[in-house]
Amino acid sequence: MRIEGLALALILPVTAAAQAPLTAIDWLGKNTPPVRTGPVLNEPPVSRSALHPQVDVRPLHAAEPPLGLVPSSVTGLPEELWQGNDGAALAPLVRTVPARYPAMQTLLYTLLLSETRAPQEGAEPLLLARIDRLVAMGAVEPAQTLAESAGTDTPDRFRRWFDATLLTGDEDKGCTALAASPTLLPDYGARIFCAVRGGDWQTGALLLEAAHALDLLPEDRMELLDRFLSPEVFDGAPPLAAPVAADPLAFRLFEAVGEPLPTAAMPAAFAAADLRDLAGWKAQLEAAERLTRAGALPPNRLLGLYTEREAAASGGIWDRVQALQRFETALGQGSVAGVEKTLPAVWKAMADVQLETAFADLFAEPLSRVPLEDSGARALAWRVRLLSADYELAAASPPDDKPLTRFLVALAQGRPGEVAAPDARAEAIASGFASGTVLPDRVRIALDSGRLGEGILRAMEYFDRGARGNPVDLAGAIAALRLVGLEDLTRRACLQLMLLDRGRT
Repeated sequence: MRIEGLALALILPVTAAAQAPLTAIDWLGKNTPPVRTGPVLNEPPVSRSALHPQVDVRPLHAAEPPLGLVPSSVTGLPEELWQGNDGAALAPLVRTVPARYPAMQTLLYTLLLSETRAPQEGAEPLLLARIDRLVAMGAVEPAQTLAESAGTDTPDRFRRWFDATLLTGDEDKGCTALAASPTLLPDYGARIFCAVRGGDWQTGALLLEAAHALDLLPEDRMELLDRFLSPEVFDGAPPLAAPVAADPLAFRLFEAVGEPLPTAAMPAAFAAADLRDLAGWKAQLEAAERLTRAGALPPNRLLGLYTEREAAASGGIWDRVQALQRFETALGQGSVAGVEKTLPAVWKAMADVQLETAFADLFAEPLSRVPLEDSGARALAWRVRLLSADYELAAASPPDDKPLTRFLVALAQGRPGEVAAPDARAEAIASGFASGTVLPDRVRIALDSGRLGEGILRAMEYFDRGARGNPVDLAGAIAALRLVGLEDLTRRACLQLMLLDRGRT
């Protein structure tokens, strides 16, 4: 403990009477501890055995604080999630494990963001993989925060963090850190960008001249930086060719020279940049849909953009905007006829862009209060409720007694094996909930070895294989997820599997 901390700890017991605070030396002078006489330990001074005493060994890394953005008390995952694993061996799985269904996306985000302790081996590769997967899913702000929490004092972490700041609009923060520690990012392009952003055009120009003279940057980056520093020289020049694969710095430089790159065909991380006020409404809408579909944006943010103003045109995204606005108006007015008329249209619009669960999260609860009379609308509203967090409540009031409905009710209640399965996929789901289902070998070995994080990731792999048509893998994955205590998530994933069309490719 530092002297200041020791002084504070020793001063705190003093009474609250008004007096000059005591220093640590003063306190010790007034409160001299008693001095023991005789043996210090209450045991014989000589050992009766030549054996080594029992020593409790604990790895130093275990004393390190857990790293993440959500405490384990919230996620339900233990801080030792990754213990027993070699982080370097696990990193490729973290980067590539499939998460096509919303419940699997939720599970993956939980794994990536939960506060966990680093494994004994390969801690750095695992951390970088967590950051990379968040960025790949479009969750750039959480990735930036996770990197900050870990500390941006290594080149690999700093590069990822700096790129994230370029996409979230925090580039001034990134540039300040780069100026303080330029050796962490030996990139002349970034230093030139930051110098000009900071108002030091002369330094930026000198760095660019040095880069030209020493051939330190690719030709296309040189051309882009030339236009960034001297836009008046290139007034009227034809636009630059768009890069095949732009990095965040190139993306921001193209934006700065007045030639912004469309993000639709770019990785999801770039869509985050379109959420800024700099982008037009259509670009914001498309980015919000994309990020919501990936689970990187809360549905309420998308709803806010959908209802911000009236649709500017028709077709494509404007039809979705109109469909949702009309439905929300009918729902807000409590119009039974209006809801029955607009619900099928808005549901189809949301299904076209795989936003069914986001719609359910937003509207399942108010929709349940509308006394729908049309049987088709009532059945559709019930399915919307099954895709929400209130699926168990929905199961208590099914709209009909069809075989599929009976199975969905039983599944929502966690007992799908008690009714007849309407198809092969339902049979596989029921098998997963049955007792004694055999776990996939790789999942079983991981769990038996205490490698919980790997076991969950492997189960996610098998779930995706099962969703593509392998019933044995599906049953095994379901059994594994339930075994580790993910009952609610497993039910929601299976309901989504039955109700959503995600294809088998």
